[in-house]
Amino acid sequence: MNGPWVIFNADDFGDSQEINEAVIRAHREGVLTSASLMVGGKAFEEAVRLARENPSLAVGLHVTMAEGWPTLSPPELVGLTDNEGKLRSGPAVGFLILFRRDARQALFREIEEQFRRFLATGLPLSHVDGHLHFHIHPLIFPRLLRLAEESGASGIRIPRDDWKLSLKFPPKRFFLSTLWALIYAPLTSWALKVAKRSGLIVTDKVYGLFKTGSMTEEYVEAVLKNLRESSAELYFHPTSGGTISPLGPNPGDLATLLSPRIRQVVEERGIRLVTYPSLRRVKHAP
Repeated sequence: MNGPWVIFNADDFGDSQEINEAVIRAHREGVLTSASLMVGGKAFEEAVRLARENPSLAVGLHVTMAEGWPTLSPPELVGLTDNEGKLRSGPAVGFLILFRRDARQALFREIEEQFRRFLATGLPLSHVDGHLHFHIHPLIFPRLLRLAEESGASGIRIPRDDWKLSLKFPPKRFFLSTLWALIYAPLTSWALKVAKRSGLIVTDKVYGLFKTGSMTEEYVEAVLKNLRESSAELYFHPTSGGTISPLGPNPGDLATLLSPRIRQVVEERGIRLVTYPSLRRVKHAP
C-alpha cells in the first residue's frame, strides 16, 4: 500500500546545543527526515558539523527575521534589534519595514546574508521556511522565493494547517488559533499563487501552526490517520532540554518524533517518509 508522502521537519536547528542533540536523535532513532537551520543561532557551527556527519538528514534554511539572532550587526539593522542584539518581535519588525525604507532594505540584506552563510557551509539546501512564518510577509515573500530558487532549494513551506482538527486536542487555544487562522488564510492563499510561478515544491498540507509547542503523540497520530492529501509536512520544535516557552522548543515534540506508536501508524498507513528534495524528484519523475 502506498500512502501519502510526509516530511517530518524540526525547526530551530542550530539555535542551541539541546536542540541540535534532539534533532540528531530524532533523525537517527525516530521519524525525523529534515531540519531547518538557523544560521544566526548560537550553536550554528555545531549544527553544521552534525549535519555533515548525518548526510541522510536534509537541511533547509530557517530564515530568521524576528525574535531570533541575526547575522548582521545591530548598527547595520537600523532599529530592527533590541538591547540584546536580537531581532525584535514580529509586529515591531513588520511595522518598521512597512514605514521605513532603510529598515526594509536592511532586512533584505539580512535575508541575503543568511542565504550566503548557509551556502558557505557547503550543505545542499533542501528547503526554505521562516521563523514565525515571517517569510510569507507580502513585502518579503517574492524576494525570498527568488533567493530560494537561485540558491538551489527544492521546496518552500507555506503553512496550511487543519484548524478544526487542532481544536479536538488540548490545550485548545481557541482564540489564538482562530486569530492565526484568520491571519494566515489570505496570506497563504496569496503565497501559493506566487509560489506556483516558481519551480519549488510546496506540500499539500503543513501541520504545526495551531499546535506549535504541543505536537503530541495523540495529535500527530490523528493527523496521520486523517491525512487525505498526497503530501504533507509536519514541523516540530524538539529539544533535549526543558520547555523554553509554551510555543516551544519542548521535550514533548522530541518524544513524539521518537514514539514507537507514530512509527507504527506510518507503517500501517503506508506513509512514505520523504524530504523536499526526494519529493521533488518524485513529482518531476517522467
